[in-house]
Amino acid sequence: MIRWMSGQRSDVLVVGLGAMGASLAWCLARRGARVAGLDRYRPPHTLGSTHGRSRIIREAYYEHPQYVPIVQRAFALWAELEAEARTRLYQPTGGLMIGRADGPLVAGARASAARHGVPVQVWSGDDLAARVPALAPPPGAIGLFEPRAGILDPERAVAALLSSASARGADLRFDTAVEDVEVTSGGVMVRTAGGERFEAERVVLAAGGWLGTLVPDLALPLAVERAVQYWFHTDGNPRYAPGTLPIFLLEAPDGRMLYGLPDQGHGLKLAEHHNGEQTTADRVRREVSPDEPRAFLEFAAPFVPGLRAPSTTAVCFYTNTPDEHFILDRHPQHERLYLVSACSGHGFKFAPAIGELVADEIAGRTPFADLSPFRLSRFARV
Repeated sequence: MIRWMSGQRSDVLVVGLGAMGASLAWCLARRGARVAGLDRYRPPHTLGSTHGRSRIIREAYYEHPQYVPIVQRAFALWAELEAEARTRLYQPTGGLMIGRADGPLVAGARASAARHGVPVQVWSGDDLAARVPALAPPPGAIGLFEPRAGILDPERAVAALLSSASARGADLRFDTAVEDVEVTSGGVMVRTAGGERFEAERVVLAAGGWLGTLVPDLALPLAVERAVQYWFHTDGNPRYAPGTLPIFLLEAPDGRMLYGLPDQGHGLKLAEHHNGEQTTADRVRREVSPDEPRAFLEFAAPFVPGLRAPSTTAVCFYTNTPDEHFILDRHPQHERLYLVSACSGHGFKFAPAIGELVADEIAGRTPFADLSPFRLSRFARV
């Protein structure tokens, strides 16, 4: 591992080494760039947005068709990382979107699939009952099945990204909180809470829920939302196994969104997508109160019959923009500063592709996808 002295200059310094920052460090190191990275903790850790044993990857993207080319590139890059790290990161399970035919989940996924030629199947209510016995969809719901969806291992993925980046020469520092970022005439100076100074041609801020504290001048419209994940014992029942139960998103009649992942050995994983309490990255309530599992069961049990009390819980957080789309852009006053963050609870699957897009942009190359929907200019006050 190459380790540079404080004060030495890098081509790119990445602040924040979760999924996005680790992916960028990996992409840059693969290209031979002189890259350094700093993180206030020691990733993979349980204090941000990149933990919980599993994350969904899906292609018929209900949020907007603009994401489909990015996730398609991400599938390829995850496979490259698996080969490089010699570890399994992706498990195909198929993916099922369940809801009203005209609801945002199913209609949005169908629109993305149609625009980009993603193979999908429409399942009727009877099909759902026959093929997915673990679930009880709401009356009138249909399913949209996509075969390539599956599960990523977030902790193993971040560890692989960082290990590969380090092996290719990236200087990665952990337990190193950034205190100040200063743009100078010839580069960017970063000072840490421990008194170290790092200089770089360019700095990429990929600090997730801490992003706003690093660029207070922008008054970014970000909101940190606490999210609780639940695991349930299945007693080895095959209806919850990856070969039978695909990953799923289910739109409830009241518009709330339930998601689930099959039992990979830790239990059936369920959670509500959004609707969490507002907080900050440093003040997230890490404990799950006794009332929270009870309230979650009231929501989830009608759609997943037979649930008992969860065996395990975990708390993470989303960093949301008002429109729930990403931020990928240069600082409007400092072109040497680039912002990568605010993934709004649906970013992990894209991480290596985001790393590649940002690496292209800061190198002056044309990115493979249109990044105009992710610019800061869409927020009037920034």
